[in-house]
Amino acid sequence: MWQKLKRWAKRLKADVWAVALAIQDFRTPWPAKAMGALTVAYALSPIDLIPDFIPVLGYVDDLLLLPLGVWLTIKLLPDDIMEEYCQKIALEGAPRFKHSKWAAAVIILMWTLALWWAGSWAWRWYQNR
Repeated sequence: MWQKLKRWAKRLKADVWAVALAIQDFRTPWPAKAMGALTVAYALSPIDLIPDFIPVLGYVDDLLLLPLGVWLTIKLLPDDIMEEYCQKIALEGAPRFKHSKWAAAVIILMWTLALWWAGSWAWRWYQNR
């Protein structure tokens, strides 16, 4: 079972890198580029949506959100493009990158927008009571 989990994690990492390359391809449709950009930004961000120190929930985002984002992006990508970049990653290996400051900025922006939306919704709800 442990070996199966390790293979799944290695495959997920390769898929993230393949998606990172595929979203730069001009043949990729814009919905796949948007979903892929969010997924790759989240994967490379040093900031988690839910911090890991929060018991149980801290790892749920890593175990659910990242695979879900990769899966959705792969579903939106044309099969030939994803296959091309998966083969490229298999032959050349995954590139070495440090955490991205841009990805962290995207995550911070997402949190800010979510908090603004929740606050404005709560304010409207309070005013209408």
